[in-house]
Amino acid sequence: MSRKNQWKNRDGVVYSTSDNFEYSNSGDGEMDTLDPNQQNLKVLLDKKARGGKKVTLIEGFIGTEADLKELGKLLKSKCGVGGTSKNGEILIQGDFRKKVLEILHDEGYKARQSGG
Repeated sequence: MSRKNQWKNRDGVVYSTSDNFEYSNSGDGEMDTLDPNQQNLKVLLDKKARGGKKVTLIEGFIGTEADLKELGKLLKSKCGVGGTSKNGEILIQGDFRKKVLEILHDEGYKARQSGG
């Protein structure tokens, strides 16, 4: 990491008077992906800031971005629709809550429907 980028990500450290101070960033690594039976996923319907369009939102995934994208790809292909996977959430276009719950249970995930 270049010295310039190191100082951009300093998490609240503004100044130190110590001559021997070396800043180290403790949160550099990604989390390991939990087993499917340890994941507590919530499946809900969302239409906020989407122009009235409904999306099925799956949140609560704990793991790497690659595993999140793989699960999102599986759900999108089984539902036959588009969507996206980022920031620990999977968006599936349309109202597919029941189908997504069935798929997640078949894959061994602990998932529950949240909201109405």
